[in-house]
Amino acid sequence: MELNNLKPGIGAKHAKKRVGRGMGSGLGKTCGRGHKGQKSRAGGFHKVGFEGGQMPLQRRLPKRGFNSLTRARMAEVRLSEIELLGADEIDLLVLKGAGIVPNDALAAKVILSGAITRKVSLRGVGATKGAKAAIEAAGGSITE
Repeated sequence: MELNNLKPGIGAKHAKKRVGRGMGSGLGKTCGRGHKGQKSRAGGFHKVGFEGGQMPLQRRLPKRGFNSLTRARMAEVRLSEIELLGADEIDLLVLKGAGIVPNDALAAKVILSGAITRKVSLRGVGATKGAKAAIEAAGGSITE
């Protein structure tokens, strides 16, 4: 093999399309652009996403921003709010009834904010590590 014998592999190179060179070429007359319209003309450019004056898709769809649509509706409950509740058995329904968490909340979690002095039993409500320690120190229990 010598440098003057090197050739590209078979099928690696394609002949350039020659448009407008007669009917026999397969790309004569309209040169593969079809008939009439903006795209058939020289300089017939329009911006990406343009739909001929119709409201484009990116403007028809609603904006989403940084709020995730799939995020679970989780409510936070302070220890001081649990202290004010009259009930000893606390679950999500009790918290909704007292107006501490919104009615559309799917879950709630107790956070360490404030103090608790009485014995409470949490059922089906989560708690942070510090809140769990504070509730158990006051003689309460947590079942998830």
